[in-house]
Amino acid sequence: MASSKPKVTLSAAITLDGKIGQKNKQIVLSSKTDKIRVHKLRSKSDAILVGKTTVEQDDPLLTVRYAKGKNPIRIILDSHGTITNDSRIIKTCKRVPTIIVVSELVSKPNLNRLQKLSLDVIVCGKNQVNLTRLMQVLSKKGIKTILLEGGGTLNRSFLKKNLIDEMIIALTPYVLGSKNTISLFEGLSFPSLKIKFPLKLKNVQKSGNEIILNYKI
Repeated sequence: MASSKPKVTLSAAITLDGKIGQKNKQIVLSSKTDKIRVHKLRSKSDAILVGKTTVEQDDPLLTVRYAKGKNPIRIILDSHGTITNDSRIIKTCKRVPTIIVVSELVSKPNLNRLQKLSLDVIVCGKNQVNLTRLMQVLSKKGIKTILLEGGGTLNRSFLKKNLIDEMIIALTPYVLGSKNTISLFEGLSFPSLKIKFPLKLKNVQKSGNEIILNYKI
């Protein structure tokens, strides 16, 4: 793993059948105890990173609320820069450090709108955000640790690009099935189980009805 990139830890709560949510519907899988664990992880990370779809569907704050500690820098990947001004991310960007990453496809009006806000805009990639180059840019900004909180398509892109160093997955006691649901790694299947980066189980922890799995790559 190149030293010019931050350490990326994928954090997610999944159902027993490997789902992280439902399309066009917000659901909560984590218990209050697990939320505290996740917010402690956030407080120890330099940055937290999600995709535009997560922002559109969940309208998250991505701050530390269930534990003591600092808020991480919020990084939103939004190729076209369409995040709306009434999003909670935008509404709180004056008090919580925020980075919006766009591609060269961003329209001038969207780019100008974002650049007028109290946040940092990074243009990285032609048709979509170039994840490998972005990691180098963030490293130069002094960001050493990133908590990746999805969604499923972004998780898969990071895994495919060999950009994930660790996974901390909460296995929750629910089943969602396959219709209109989102997998932990959404999109086309990997061609083989023999991926280049075998996962090594570092730790297993039982917490109430949940099991926390910690894998390193």
